[in-house]
Amino acid sequence: MNAVGASTGWQPPGPGGAHGNQNSFTPGQAVEPTSTVELSIRCRDLADMDVFSKSDPFCVLYVKDSKSGQWLCLDKTETIDNTLEPHFQKKFVLQYKFEERQLLRFDVYDSDGNSNNLEDHDFIGSMECSLGEVVAHQGKGLTRHLLGNPTMLYHESIPYKFRKILGSGKSARNKEQSITITSEELISNKEFLSLNISAKSLDAKDWWGWGSSDPFLTISKAGEYGQWTVVHRTEVLKRNLNPDWQPFTLSITSLCNADHQRTLKFSVDDWNLNGTHSHIGEFTTNVAELVEGGLKTSRGSAQIFPLISQKKKSKKGDKYRNSGFLHVNYCILELQPTFLDYISNGTELSFTVAIDFTASNGNPQDPRSLHYNDPTGAPNQYITAIKAVGEIIQDYDSDKMFPALGFGARIPPDGKVSHEFFLNLTGDPYCSGVDGILAAYHQSLHNVQLYGPTNFAPVINHVAKFARAYQQDPSNYFVLLIITDGVITDLDATKNAVIHASGLPLSIIIVGVGSEDFSAMDELDSDDSLLTNNGRTAQRDIVQFVEMQKFISGSGSHYVTWNKDLLAREVLFEIPEQLVGYMKAKKFKPIGKRPARPTQTNSQLPYNPSAQSPPPGYAPSVPGAPPPYS
Repeated sequence: MNAVGASTGWQPPGPGGAHGNQNSFTPGQAVEPTSTVELSIRCRDLADMDVFSKSDPFCVLYVKDSKSGQWLCLDKTETIDNTLEPHFQKKFVLQYKFEERQLLRFDVYDSDGNSNNLEDHDFIGSMECSLGEVVAHQGKGLTRHLLGNPTMLYHESIPYKFRKILGSGKSARNKEQSITITSEELISNKEFLSLNISAKSLDAKDWWGWGSSDPFLTISKAGEYGQWTVVHRTEVLKRNLNPDWQPFTLSITSLCNADHQRTLKFSVDDWNLNGTHSHIGEFTTNVAELVEGGLKTSRGSAQIFPLISQKKKSKKGDKYRNSGFLHVNYCILELQPTFLDYISNGTELSFTVAIDFTASNGNPQDPRSLHYNDPTGAPNQYITAIKAVGEIIQDYDSDKMFPALGFGARIPPDGKVSHEFFLNLTGDPYCSGVDGILAAYHQSLHNVQLYGPTNFAPVINHVAKFARAYQQDPSNYFVLLIITDGVITDLDATKNAVIHASGLPLSIIIVGVGSEDFSAMDELDSDDSLLTNNGRTAQRDIVQFVEMQKFISGSGSHYVTWNKDLLAREVLFEIPEQLVGYMKAKKFKPIGKRPARPTQTNSQLPYNPSAQSPPPGYAPSVPGAPPPYS
């Protein structure tokens, strides 16, 4: 997810406000009353943490788990450079439950680089409240001080080394800084507005640059109490009085909450390094006007709006005309299918798991090993991850037959090192359901020798080979779960494999177990910018990395317990958006309901268990070992 221009993406189905699911009434049943609400964040008078410039703030939202008492990180906003009064574009979308007290915490930081580790950034302040308090203030917004005083933010179950003291430094002395949270109940809507916008003859604000400007466009929606909420910001185009911004698409839900008459403000400003941007001009309109104008104009023309600077207009009076023109070159309103539209109309999730059997995991007979086979039956981290993800994914696959791979081990009969072997050590990688995967896992654990190195590229290429067969067929979307304990050895090859696979119907989930350094995984999980390597750039973000240590809900060493539900939520969070993004890029519509296929009989389908002989690419040279890639 891009932190600056993030879209709202898919959200779990729910009442969705006044236009929610009206067919959910079921007499004799019990349903919790819920609403989907959108939270907008803005701050004032933040502490200035930088010496030669202003702070570069971003906000992190935590939700308190009612069972464990832990603060769980939900999401973060984009970073806005050089400002002490940020209005964040990124919105937080939550399910509001009237009968439950949902506690929230908003932590604001000054960004000090691209690190994904919060300890590398300067803490500015924190505010705690309940979602109910925010909702009660409605469009006015809940405003409270951001507290910078030292605060112990931990739960008793968290081991001491994971506890953290936040809030020392300059922010602790700033008593004026505040944060405002505004909520709005969202109305379910599948409409999206695609826009291509440019501007002509803008005012020049940078005279030292030979009379030019560095323009960017901000779109805001009107609130019921006169405030404006930022919906979208474009990129900055340097030294350009006739900018042509990149096309973008916004959901009608985020843009105007399904109200086509809601007032929108289009504002163009000149970007300045110090964060004090110079206003060029603005105008107001609404979706209905934009769409109607788009229908009236031909494809080769544009809707033209004069940009007005009220400050210049009041100063120059009748002599003032405008500060340039904004051109809406095209404006298209269309319905876009959701994740559930695809899933309920025949698209299946083809799930593959790949397990790390390198020696760094430790001897499986040692209680300290991540592969420890506990005689009491307590699951190790690998088993927990398989169950957490597999038990959800299996509901979206009709035959529930899952390929399972291992890598980084010496395998029988001759002990050759393999970075891509079938987990059950047979010529057929299929496992029946999650229980079949776990049985195959124990089979390998007792029959292979943990070795190394940690290479991801072979298993990624392995699944990508079969995803490639479905580039023109929306009936299957592949999900590869890689569970690993440490640093990737073939990072360059893995980057290339991910980039090559980014145009395929494939998502990759990496779950890190243990407490090793996973910084390379964050590099693969390119939420803020697309993955690049050797001059090539991925077509889209297909990697999600999750560190299991963050889901501790007990104490002790080996006998910790894991919050499986929250782990599953985090692991699978990006899959719906990635699937919809792929289908949209390929212009695939939901394929329509089809009868479930009892077994796969086409020998060309991946991993066909009913074929008389394996497909050509699956003739193993040794038991359990696929042939090397050419």
